[in-house]
Amino acid sequence: MNLKRVVVTGLGALTPLGNTVPEYWKGLANGVSGAAPITRFDASQFKTQFACEVKGLDIEQFIDRKEARKMDPFTQYAVIAAEEAMNDSGLDLDKIDLSKAGVIWGSGIGGLKTFQDEVASFATGDGTPRFNPFFIPKMIADISAGFISMKYGLQGPNFVTVSACASGTNALIDAYNYIRLGKANVFVSGGSEAAVTEAGVGGFNALKALSQRNDSPETASRPFDNDRDGFVLGEGAGAIILEEYEHAKARGAKIYAEIIGSGMSADAHHITAPHPEGVGAGNVMKFALEDAGIKPEEVDYINVHGTSTPLGDVSEIKAIQRIFGDHAYDLNISSTKSMTGHLLGAAGAIEAIASIMAINHNLVPPTINHFTKDEAFDEKLNLTFNKAQEREVNVALSNTFGFGGHNASVIFKKLTE
Repeated sequence: MNLKRVVVTGLGALTPLGNTVPEYWKGLANGVSGAAPITRFDASQFKTQFACEVKGLDIEQFIDRKEARKMDPFTQYAVIAAEEAMNDSGLDLDKIDLSKAGVIWGSGIGGLKTFQDEVASFATGDGTPRFNPFFIPKMIADISAGFISMKYGLQGPNFVTVSACASGTNALIDAYNYIRLGKANVFVSGGSEAAVTEAGVGGFNALKALSQRNDSPETASRPFDNDRDGFVLGEGAGAIILEEYEHAKARGAKIYAEIIGSGMSADAHHITAPHPEGVGAGNVMKFALEDAGIKPEEVDYINVHGTSTPLGDVSEIKAIQRIFGDHAYDLNISSTKSMTGHLLGAAGAIEAIASIMAINHNLVPPTINHFTKDEAFDEKLNLTFNKAQEREVNVALSNTFGFGGHNASVIFKKLTE
């Protein structure tokens, strides 16, 4: 069968670098760190006392107070990012088939704060089960997609993907496939996460996954640096409007880029650690290239998973060098997590936006906080250290990998008729 083309017609972002796409991109382009001491709770007794939080957000500017009380922060973030993307897309909902417009969202954890607070309240009580009637609908991960669909009356496919830190990318891939198979015309897709809570930070600390550089939060996320000591927890949301090309063209939509390929794979190795040789990471990029029908030499930029962990950064670069061969030296490679921290299930969404903006501005955002060379990385690779670099970006690939060995990659391209 003839697969339909899929394009990006709207973007929305709520991130530690800014609460809109322009603010987010400005932060990325200027190499700004979003890390700072935690304000969500008293973290003084935690091993890690900082995170990349969303800043200066007045929820009631976007969501009615009564309605907001029915939402966990991860859903609030989803609704706010989706609103920016929908407005940006210029979609006239009165002129499209709402049964062919849907929402596929991603979240790795869902309503963690809601779960934490409700269970803690019960545990410190007298045993009487006094739970908020919205406890369950606030907590479940799928409610984010539900709220977005209800707000806009979108009656097409509606669900949430959960694949840890690959969730946002898996959501984009599902939306992409539904459209190119002709099962829908429009999707609001992306991901959101709000895990900067006592349970989130404490849980990741117990795994020894987080950086503990409390004396210098802004330099703590340092992918590919010899002294990296773990990732920095982030929060926020990214929303992307995916649309069938002819549908977008017929309404005169602004088109940011075309999504041309995707890949998914499993490490089948360990619950948290990546395969040391990056087997799954290599496979997922190989599958994405095959799906796109392009050669490795056609890729200009890779936005890597690059979490700033000792094992993960090495395995991903090994995979890139294996799949791209000598062309790896001609690529720009960067980890925007050095600035945003790791948004878990929302990471793939905001990093897809970073890739799309790189295409639109011909500018590769940097990997900041590189201070000390790690001999594990070939110095001939261009890891875009510390400063954004101008270059023609026609094709960008974005990687996201999750606990459990889940790997997902998407490829974006400048639109050609």
